[in-house]
Amino acid sequence: MSTTRDPVIEVRALVKRFGDVAALDGLQFEVRRGEVLGLLGRNGSGKTTTINILSTLLRPDSGTATVAGHDVVTDGAKVRSVIALTGQYASLDEELTGRQNIELIARMLGAPKSAAKQRAVDLLAEFGLTEAGDRQVKKYSGGMRRRLDLAVGLIGNPEVIFLDEPTTGLDAGSRNMVWQQVRALRDRGVTVLLTTQYLEEADQLTDRIVLIDGGRVIADGTADQLKDRVGKPLCVVTVADPAAVDEAGRLLEEFGATVSETGVIRIPAPHGLDTLAAVGARLREAAIEVSDIGLRRPTLDEVFLKLTGDPAETTT
Repeated sequence: MSTTRDPVIEVRALVKRFGDVAALDGLQFEVRRGEVLGLLGRNGSGKTTTINILSTLLRPDSGTATVAGHDVVTDGAKVRSVIALTGQYASLDEELTGRQNIELIARMLGAPKSAAKQRAVDLLAEFGLTEAGDRQVKKYSGGMRRRLDLAVGLIGNPEVIFLDEPTTGLDAGSRNMVWQQVRALRDRGVTVLLTTQYLEEADQLTDRIVLIDGGRVIADGTADQLKDRVGKPLCVVTVADPAAVDEAGRLLEEFGATVSETGVIRIPAPHGLDTLAAVGARLREAAIEVSDIGLRRPTLDEVFLKLTGDPAETTT
């Protein structure tokens, strides 16, 4: 993601208190146009409060926030005209069909009847729901509801979409379909701010991650950059014969190898594949058979645990 793109969301020194609790304590970050930004944090970190302020559902106590150049406090109506908000529970009329839901919202947004009908045709096709379009939403699967909810959010062609845990409760197949739609939104130039309880989701989807704790930003960067803050890549080796573990460990001492209690050998791999190749060659020369060898980087779960000191959970 280019760093030259103009920010479409700007958050400056936001403060929001609920009684004695500071939900936001000087929060500050930007989201660039066409970027998918993951807003992560443990319970009570301020994620939902941030989204509620940016979508004009809540007023900050101090600080400023703008969306597409509009102030969320003084230009709330303009902010609402350029955003869509999708929560973790689909906001649909279950008695209506998918097509009727889209047409209804389109008409409420001022579209003529013919334009609303065409918008429904287009969005149902885009989200793979054409065959289910005339079925009542109460008969949809969880994944279908989520896709329809995203489709409804696009009726007004928003510049910015807030996705608050969009795949909560979905199976792996449905989650992957939602991921495809989020990628398609980014490809269209839509700016997406995403919260999620699945760190794999953040790893797969986001261009950048902002990690917040106590209402403040504690880390900001790509998934790879955050992983590098926690630790460098490792070459991990398992030898086929447990009796050869000690010998293999001695052979690889010059690479900085350590041997775990379970016999797994870990070697710092600052040069990535070059280190892996050198380790493999040394073991082959010594005729030590390997059952498994590969490169391993820290996971986002480990990043989360290291930086927040909390279990890797990112629910709101």
